[in-house]
Amino acid sequence: MENMVNVYLFGKQYKVPKSLTIMKAMEYAGYKLIRGCGCRNGFCGACATIYRIKGQTALKTCLACQQQVEEGMYVATLPFFPLVKQVYDIQKIKPTEQIMMQLYPEIYSCIGCNACTKACPQSLKVMQYIAYAQRGEYENCAEESFDCVMCGICSSRCPAGISHPQVAILARRLYGKYIAPKCEHLLERVQEINDGKFNDDMLDIMNKPLEEQKALYNTREIEK
Repeated sequence: MENMVNVYLFGKQYKVPKSLTIMKAMEYAGYKLIRGCGCRNGFCGACATIYRIKGQTALKTCLACQQQVEEGMYVATLPFFPLVKQVYDIQKIKPTEQIMMQLYPEIYSCIGCNACTKACPQSLKVMQYIAYAQRGEYENCAEESFDCVMCGICSSRCPAGISHPQVAILARRLYGKYIAPKCEHLLERVQEINDGKFNDDMLDIMNKPLEEQKALYNTREIEK
């Protein structure tokens, strides 16, 4: 029989195969995952989890779909963390330092403990991108936070109450709307689509048998 370990899911003990992730261990133990699960591949951030190992004091964080179970693991999932989500119209705000101060003033209460960075399951430099946001350096903030999956684990560990993922997405929106250079060839292609240039080609493809459509897709030329 496969090696088994003892884990504690929401305070109740279960014996599960050592090879399983936390998410699969929960299903093995009989839990039906309706919330707190999504892509199951580390991209959506829905399965934010905190855990301790029996006999240790450190509180650890992870995504349940990625972290393998360990002996004596005490697990509690965070399917939702109450981040501060401000409402704004991206058409009306501008990429100034003042807009971040108005919408997320708590970022200026950062004490530099770096708990957010240590907790991030994506190994992002969270405290660094918050520092960029403080200075209105939205391009740097957008680049540093690009792989954020909005799981909220960083905020759950923050003594200043900063909603890091919401700050990051605001920075990325400001950068994309006002700072990033326009992609001219994309604008041209969108205009061609709106003008109906590819309508006949699309109809021709849609009328082909499914297997032929698959073959066309699998042998398509991909631009480098």
